[in-house]
Amino acid sequence: MHAITIPEPGGPEALVWAEVPDPVPGEGEVLVEVAASAVNRADIMQRMGFYDPPPGSSPYPGLECSGRIAAIGTGVSGWAVGDEVCALLAGGGYAEKAVVPAGQLLPVPEGVGLTEAAALPEVVCTVWSNVFMVAHLRPGETLLVHGGSSGIGTMAIQLAKAVGAKVAVTAGTAAKLERCAELGADILINYREQDFVAEIREATGGAGADVILDNMGAKYLDRNVRALAVNGRLAIIGLQGGVKGELNIGALLTKRAAVSATSLRARPLEEKAAIVAAVREHVWPLIAGGHVRPVIDRELPLSAAADGHRVLEESGHIGKVLLIAGA
Repeated sequence: MHAITIPEPGGPEALVWAEVPDPVPGEGEVLVEVAASAVNRADIMQRMGFYDPPPGSSPYPGLECSGRIAAIGTGVSGWAVGDEVCALLAGGGYAEKAVVPAGQLLPVPEGVGLTEAAALPEVVCTVWSNVFMVAHLRPGETLLVHGGSSGIGTMAIQLAKAVGAKVAVTAGTAAKLERCAELGADILINYREQDFVAEIREATGGAGADVILDNMGAKYLDRNVRALAVNGRLAIIGLQGGVKGELNIGALLTKRAAVSATSLRARPLEEKAAIVAAVREHVWPLIAGGHVRPVIDRELPLSAAADGHRVLEESGHIGKVLLIAGA
């Protein structure tokens, strides 16, 4: 088969389309013939040499894919060769075939095509696990999403609205904010021109956000704490703004607030399987009912993954960038 390899870390040109050995499913695993994968910020970090795959995982980038089951390893039940699936991966999505632990497989949801299903696993599992399983967003509460027009952001808006929450977003252009509004966002904040702390307080009558989903890390830490409501929960899922910040514990105590930081990739298999099972139970019916949809900016050939990385690094996209196998 062919896959995107990274012989040496570097810029997008470091991604090399090469012939590699076919993967073989082991016990509890299935082999998926990949129809599509998607570009995530973690893939860019891996390409640059800053985010190695967990031990034993595929060395190729790609944290999600869609496709058809081509072979089944021992000890797997409930799946058959030919089933159309999408999957959460620790790596290996940028390839014509990928091995997946059975617990990280999802059926392609009703109403979604096989290719576009590749836009779902990573963002849905990230949002559901952080916003709902960790931060426990409830109906009537306010969620602030940084990077509202990203793949994560566009999914967070829809899921929060589907459960009856109010949604605030930050984005850097009027066009991105307009798209967020179309998805249901109630409070639109241009972070280049407005102070999101002041804006969220004004929009909530001084209360602040009950839950904040943050992709920036250190740069926003202090302001995020100030933007939280009493009993608020800050969920950090990215480090685009740095890794070390100063936390005002006094402010946190005063608000009886909580800060969590999680990633999906290195979690134990059983934790990933629990998240995937929760997504199948709670999110897949929302997709089938038309309440939630993947937002796709563009589709590129898998062999042109470098172009997909350039799109994300330029931050001009809205939603997900897909990589199509065989294109």
